[in-house]
Amino acid sequence: MKVYISATLRNYFGKNHVIETAEDNIRSVLKFLTDEYPDAKQILFDENEKIRSFIRIYVGSDDHTASDMWYKKLAEEDEILILPAIAGGAPSDSIINDKRMKAQTLDDNDIKRFEKHLLLKEISVKGQKRIKAARVVVCGAGSLGSSVIQYLAAAGVGTIKVVDDKDVALADVSSQVLHSSRDVNRPKVASAKDKVRNINKNIEFEAESVKLDSENIEEIFDGYDLVIDCTDNYKARYLINDACALLDIPLVFASIYQYEGRVGIFNHNGGPCLRCVYPEPPVPGLVPTCAEGGTISPLAGIVGSIQANEALKLIIGIGDHLDGKLLTVDSLYLNSRILNVKKNSKCPLCGLSKTIVSVEDFDYEEFCGLKESDNEVPVEGITPEELTRRMDNNDPMTIIDVREPHERAIMRFPNAIIIPIGQLARRMKELNPEVDTIFICKSGKRSILAINTLREAGYEGPMYNLKGGIDAMKDIVFSHEGAWL
Repeated sequence: MKVYISATLRNYFGKNHVIETAEDNIRSVLKFLTDEYPDAKQILFDENEKIRSFIRIYVGSDDHTASDMWYKKLAEEDEILILPAIAGGAPSDSIINDKRMKAQTLDDNDIKRFEKHLLLKEISVKGQKRIKAARVVVCGAGSLGSSVIQYLAAAGVGTIKVVDDKDVALADVSSQVLHSSRDVNRPKVASAKDKVRNINKNIEFEAESVKLDSENIEEIFDGYDLVIDCTDNYKARYLINDACALLDIPLVFASIYQYEGRVGIFNHNGGPCLRCVYPEPPVPGLVPTCAEGGTISPLAGIVGSIQANEALKLIIGIGDHLDGKLLTVDSLYLNSRILNVKKNSKCPLCGLSKTIVSVEDFDYEEFCGLKESDNEVPVEGITPEELTRRMDNNDPMTIIDVREPHERAIMRFPNAIIIPIGQLARRMKELNPEVDTIFICKSGKRSILAINTLREAGYEGPMYNLKGGIDAMKDIVFSHEGAWL
């Protein structure tokens, strides 16, 4: 039997993307995996030995995450997929009603521009009018948004609102094909507006250079037919999902990481929402984000194009779509699969007994258990300036680097000991409790998790988190120490 490991988890499984086992049920497969790869236990199970809420286990296309499915005997040819959070159906009616469709007209230029659409019997004139009548919100004008925005504009979507509060950075240009070098330091929504105008000046483009929060999200989404999530962080994904569910707006979701992408449709026709699949996001540090792990440039184009395609099918009302399903694409090993997603009757947002009745801003660190409570010993931090001074003075200390190998390849840290978070508890004897231990990561989040992990394991030596991580340190140290790079 083959067990496929999602890209976001492979560091816990010896970097393997597929593992073969002779076991014949989920329970024994999980035991085999955690015996063979001890570091995987912490990512799969919580402290109570229960499967973590952001992990899904599929056999074929069916969800077998519930523990009562784990003892069912499986066939040798069955394939298991372990899938963490990173957030179909028969043909259905269009989300654009006939009244709005009939109110649209196509002039001579439209006929010429959309000739290839009009030749398709599933689209034709009626379908193109529905596209013109559609009002769509795209959240994020980055990697995924680049493809989505341009294809929606090229297809003739009548109103496109783009929400993004960031400016274009030089590092964005390699994968965010909506922007060019000339757009660096400009707001992303301004760059997006220019590109859309160049494609079709008749499209009504609305630029929202704001950060989504509980105070503005409902007003921003209200009156729109469809929301497309092209964001890159868990807080935004859950905020968008909740707003769409409460406003009864379909959501086209996608996420990417390294070489792997996912696409699904939530909150449509009574189907599941994101919380049905993943009730909670993973603890920061356990599963890296695309900002920490990177992505191959074309992946965003592949996945974003699928998002745009799903959006257009919903608008027109044609074909099979991903309502109640999740498409996974692995561009490195050239495989894809469609997984069934069931509505969770216990979902706090869309289940039978709803406990979420309004959009609420939440503190992601508190949501994931990283925020210090009044009863917890606070995690002490050290500033980049102080660490630099102590390094210059050769003060006795131990520096532990918990970053991923590809992160260290880009920028190494001098004299640091490399210990992944999953190995800290069993390797704590390598630390000297008589001297300070400084933990470093990219942005200062995973190092907090590392310190808390060692505390739980009983380590009592002094520990400090580098505030802001390497990102905050590089301008102080790396800019004049070329040998460190």
